[in-house]
Amino acid sequence: MELITGNILKINHWPDGKIIGIAKNIAAELAQQGLDRESILARLDAVRQNPGQFLIDALMADLARECLRLVPKAADELDELRESPLPYPIWGRAGIDESSLAQMDSAMRLPVSVAGALMPDAHVGYGLPIGGVLATDNAVIPYAVGVDIACRMRLSIYEVSPYLLGQKKGLFEDALWERTSFGIGAQWQGKQRADHAVLDDPAWHATRLLKSLQDNAARQLGTSGTGNHFVEWGAFRLHEPLLGLKPGDYLALLSHSGSRSVGFKIADRYSKLAMEKHPDLDKSIRHLAWLSLDTEEGQEYWLSMELAGRFASANHYIIHRRVAEAVGLKEAAVVENHHNFAWSQTMPDGKTVIVHRKGATPAGKGVLGVIPGSMGDAGYVVRGRGLSDALDSASHGAGRLMSRKAALGSISKISRDEYLKERGVTLLGGGLDESPQAYKPIEQVIAAQQELVEVLGKFSPRIVRMAAETGDF
Repeated sequence: MELITGNILKINHWPDGKIIGIAKNIAAELAQQGLDRESILARLDAVRQNPGQFLIDALMADLARECLRLVPKAADELDELRESPLPYPIWGRAGIDESSLAQMDSAMRLPVSVAGALMPDAHVGYGLPIGGVLATDNAVIPYAVGVDIACRMRLSIYEVSPYLLGQKKGLFEDALWERTSFGIGAQWQGKQRADHAVLDDPAWHATRLLKSLQDNAARQLGTSGTGNHFVEWGAFRLHEPLLGLKPGDYLALLSHSGSRSVGFKIADRYSKLAMEKHPDLDKSIRHLAWLSLDTEEGQEYWLSMELAGRFASANHYIIHRRVAEAVGLKEAAVVENHHNFAWSQTMPDGKTVIVHRKGATPAGKGVLGVIPGSMGDAGYVVRGRGLSDALDSASHGAGRLMSRKAALGSISKISRDEYLKERGVTLLGGGLDESPQAYKPIEQVIAAQQELVEVLGKFSPRIVRMAAETGDF
């Protein structure tokens, strides 16, 4: 067995200190596994080169964290904003309010910002406007991802006629009532709990916070939140061949929800950490405090965000499987996408940046996505055109026309229900703040982004399940 000593590590450019002892212990373990010296040194160097990738590796995690702690920090990292915002393109400018523009302007003054774009569904959010797309240099902004990490869409298409929804309406309503669960505290108990490989993901053991969230994830898997989260049956008209399906009319199931309390608690923890690291950042923009990806905190957030993304995907899978089983259907095709997330993306000039899409859909060339309307309006399956000026993005929905408070104060239950009745929509639950009249016209939003996406199909909701208007959310 070839021992790797501290001197050998130093010869291979490992620095003095605690890290040498950690590396020696790992080297001894790898030698016990039968690896030769060259292979061991290569394994250790892989951790040093990309420590964030090893935070979930039981053997390498301590070394990875120490590597991150030793990354040279920029001297007196500046929190000073640019005097004026970087320029950015806007789609659907006529339908975007001045407050949303002001928020995007502020984001483009951040010292880490390098590019941005505003989608036609834009409206005011926390920090970054909903519909805002922001590219940063080696930094991730938890609030530019949002508190509902990996909120996403999933459309399942079934090779049966949508007329079934009228013929067996009770069956499809019961499936939504009995196989979905909505609300902040929504969870499944005992035998009702779902099982999925995501619950055994090794990333749950990477940090103390993630360990504390694993059981909650198991309870909430297959549930939906409040607000604009939904699961709905509808009619889907496909305009051209897609995913093995011919053009025509199909029955479909569409859902919108995210990573539940898992994502919320990750966002809360790392947003606070980011703000603590930038105490001199202008108070008006403190929610856009960032974490460098050269730091332990930045890499922890990235790992946690990606786990929340896998959990959100599994959440939709379970919802669709349960609801479809209740009516005896098996999906023929699926289209799905995140819209509250951050991606590492290469710009046309070859530079790698972090692209935050807060309420924006990935629309790289050929990438499929779903852009929904409201509870009473159509949604669309689209294919991205890959426009670099838009950072390969599109809107994530229609976007709010009025705030929740304004909607509650101006839209009556009678007017909402009449709107839905005219369009043949049955609502199960749902609050007045989610009334269709509270949203921008989806057709106008889609028309404003024709250079970003092409429409492949149209989904028309028929039976919509949302959180209850009153009660324990």
